[in-house]
Amino acid sequence: MNYSIPLTRPFVLQLEEELLAAMKASDVQALDQLLHDDLLFIIPNGQTITKQMDLDSHRAKQVVVEQLTPHYEQVSLINDCAVVTLTLETKGVMLNERIEGSYRYIRVWKMSGGRCRVIAGSCTAV
Repeated sequence: MNYSIPLTRPFVLQLEEELLAAMKASDVQALDQLLHDDLLFIIPNGQTITKQMDLDSHRAKQVVVEQLTPHYEQVSLINDCAVVTLTLETKGVMLNERIEGSYRYIRVWKMSGGRCRVIAGSCTAV
């Protein structure tokens, strides 16, 4: 897919769906393309993780996604960035701990190098 097109709400939502599919499948190659090299993401326990940490956890099969059901709330387009808020109904295992419930996410997508990638985000249990 050519990611050098202008940011629109449908385009960003398509990227979100690609990201969720990659997370469900632990598709490290797809995640590598969708996450910016300098990604910073805060997980529910307050820990900040990087792209490499996320990819490594998928490679090591420490993330097993059984369910990810998104409920998109808002997509804000700001120049070459998009800010997405959503709630995910989640079931699975992360770092050997069972997770299940609703989590609110914020993700920041940015056009970079002709592609749109996640540069930052955070999630918290709701």
